[in-house]
Amino acid sequence: MSEKGFLSVKDFDYELPEELIAQDPLTDRSASRLMMLNKETGEWKHGHFRDIVGELQPGDCLVLNNTRVIPARLIGVKEDTGAKVEVLLLKRIEKDLWETLVKPGKKIRPGAKLSFGDGILTAQVEEIVEEGNRLIRFSYEGIFEEVLDRLGQMPLPPYITHELKDRERYQTVYAKFDGSAAAPTAGLHFTKELLQEIRDKGVTIAEITLHVGLGTFRPVKEENVLDHPMHSEYYEITEETAEQINRAHREGGRVICVGTTSCRTLETAADEDGILHAGCGWTDIFIYPGYHFKILDALITNFHLPQSTLIMLVSALAGREHILAAYEEAVRQKYRFFSFGDAMFIH
Repeated sequence: MSEKGFLSVKDFDYELPEELIAQDPLTDRSASRLMMLNKETGEWKHGHFRDIVGELQPGDCLVLNNTRVIPARLIGVKEDTGAKVEVLLLKRIEKDLWETLVKPGKKIRPGAKLSFGDGILTAQVEEIVEEGNRLIRFSYEGIFEEVLDRLGQMPLPPYITHELKDRERYQTVYAKFDGSAAAPTAGLHFTKELLQEIRDKGVTIAEITLHVGLGTFRPVKEENVLDHPMHSEYYEITEETAEQINRAHREGGRVICVGTTSCRTLETAADEDGILHAGCGWTDIFIYPGYHFKILDALITNFHLPQSTLIMLVSALAGREHILAAYEEAVRQKYRFFSFGDAMFIH
């Protein structure tokens, strides 16, 4: 047992039939189902996502993550052998140097030269870093983002096996700033019309940026949750956003985060008095039961993988027993799970 205590990963497990993992997005974003869960009582009710308007009140502040997913998956060849190689961009270190995940990793050593799109984009492996990730330097003509847009594919989560026909369905309608390797999926349910309805009701909409890394899908392998090394992600909060959120908090409105990424950003940048500070940096905050929320009052989120850090986060907010009971109900009612699945409003 670790000195910091013991929290078993098995306490966050649940049975999920494979057919409930959503493989395709719905045509109408707001037609997803919505489970509304009272975090104090554990009571739930069922509806559709567009019903969220009726759950919000004037003076509330809805916090969105406006990151944009980049087509971070590149399929190419090793120049000397012609062997197929897959490169996933994880983190930009400097202009053309990226930390990447490479498959098959064992054969791609420092010095290896790679080619994508018949040489439109080339790369050299510079070094191997933690977890076997590779630092790769890219060479190309023109603008990297344009080359990537032409050659890259959307890095869909490993549990989605269907091909995505429309790239924009793995983006939120308010996505602005390139940098994520995964979508902040709780936001996929919003349409521009729904957001306008929410504004018209007197709800403030604030935007933060957190670039989501693939660590969000990493399973917790340690038996003791507290020994899990949390991935870090880059975030930015503007002065205007901090003031919008602080005003709502000060005046008795609820701070409602859309997605665990918005939640983690706010909880990182808020002080113990519940005041949010503008700024940018890296967060590796790990929220699990026992955590005291500093600024967040409610959360709009999807249904998360068993034994994941995300199901631990929602358990910290609503209580593990309430969450597991709600998940069992969602399975009974055949809700759709994970990235393209249905949503939950924890309030």
